[in-house]
Amino acid sequence: MCPSGKFAAGFSLRVERPIDGDDTALNGIRLHCIDLSKGPSEYTTIESSVGGWGEWTDIKWCASGVLTSFRLRVESSQGDGDDTAANNIRFLCTDGNVLEGDGTDWGEWGFWSPKCLGKGICGIQTLVEDSQGSGDDTAFNDARMFCCSPV
Repeated sequence: MCPSGKFAAGFSLRVERPIDGDDTALNGIRLHCIDLSKGPSEYTTIESSVGGWGEWTDIKWCASGVLTSFRLRVESSQGDGDDTAANNIRFLCTDGNVLEGDGTDWGEWGFWSPKCLGKGICGIQTLVEDSQGSGDDTAFNDARMFCCSPV
């Protein structure tokens, strides 16, 4: 959760780029929380569970306001193929702008989450598969965002 009185105004992703072998794609999401009166010059970073593959992307910030809704890009089961599960994310800012992560383009975009009305996203919970050893790793599988009211 963001510290009290702060809201997520930016995010970055941990992404494994396509490789020859077992792809995991999206491995983690960081939310960057700000005090609305100070802006992004001072921010706190939060994250939930994160997979062990890939590199962190640059932070994407709302031009003004905070993150208020999201949707995941998810690849369905490949059967005997290489499964990746979640691959990318989009966030809606309170100013109406949509920010898209630097994940992969595999899979389809899901529905938008309910908007944080009069509020902003202030927390994250993730579902990340542990390493399967010699099996098919998916890493990041799902996310839940939490809304908070201004203090």
